Amino acid sequence: MGIYDIPLTTLAGDPGSLGDFAGKAVLVVNVASKCGLTPQYADLERLHERYADRGFTVAGFPCNQFGGQEPGSAEEIQEFCATTYGVTFPMFAKIEVNGPCRHPLYAELVTAPDADGEAGDVQWNFEKFLIAPDGTVVGRFRPRVAPTDAALVAAVEKHLPHRAG
Repeated sequence: MGIYDIPLTTLAGDPGSLGDFAGKAVLVVNVASKCGLTPQYADLERLHERYADRGFTVAGFPCNQFGGQEPGSAEEIQEFCATTYGVTFPMFAKIEVNGPCRHPLYAELVTAPDADGEAGDVQWNFEKFLIAPDGTVVGRFRPRVAPTDAALVAAVEKHLPHRAG
């Protein structure tokens, strides 16, 4: 099973998958509403808007495994993201990214190494995985790597399916 075939549920409760974004570059991020890194939502939204017309999207996956920092219901998460940060990128149902109940998507993602060659468990909220248009994981950025980080932006630009024009 490829990364595009893994069943997901949207934040609205509808079935979905990353297959909906096949042919695009996707930045998968485990997010939380009550984290010191939560302001990254603003930069993630800007990154999404900046490159959406070139075949890019951010995909948010709420997770409550780190300090209980995403306690809300799907409705509360949606309301927070929309009103506080104007999030328009796709959001998915709350999942676990580590441990015995790790979602199958993250079972695949955590095999990818970061810039230091380290794979394994997600360290905290806002860890980012870049998926190329062909469905391969081509980058992993730890939580403190901002969405505006030059290396992250360069990786996104390198994997965009459409050039600026």
